[in-house]
Amino acid sequence: MTKDHRTLTNPPTLHDPTPFGYSHAVSAPGELVLIGGQYASDATGAVVPGPFDEQVELAFDHLLSALRGVGLGYENVVRLGTFIVDHDLDKLQVLGKALQSRFGDRLPAQTLSGVASLALPGMLFEVDAVAVRG
Repeated sequence: MTKDHRTLTNPPTLHDPTPFGYSHAVSAPGELVLIGGQYASDATGAVVPGPFDEQVELAFDHLLSALRGVGLGYENVVRLGTFIVDHDLDKLQVLGKALQSRFGDRLPAQTLSGVASLALPGMLFEVDAVAVRG
């Protein structure tokens, strides 16, 4: 049996993701920390209904909580994966403003995927991240 060298972190400021089949953050030996998909959720993991811009703001707030749970911040993020339901240019502008307000001119690499739907009904946006320590 191999030893598991991963450290799983599920900050108490976020819902328990394990019933949904994931952890909020996984640290492996070395510098990389992987942050699972964050979305507009309440303390139980249910989607907080609302317009796209509000869901984006709440998802990024949760991303910061997950990062802080492992002692990191936005400045440690090197890559984002973003997922937008029914992507269009208006939503891209909302996302761009959210990124600028958090990362300024130090934007991480990003892949944006326009999708038909996400994991739960009512989810309009999701973001995951790769961060580095140091």
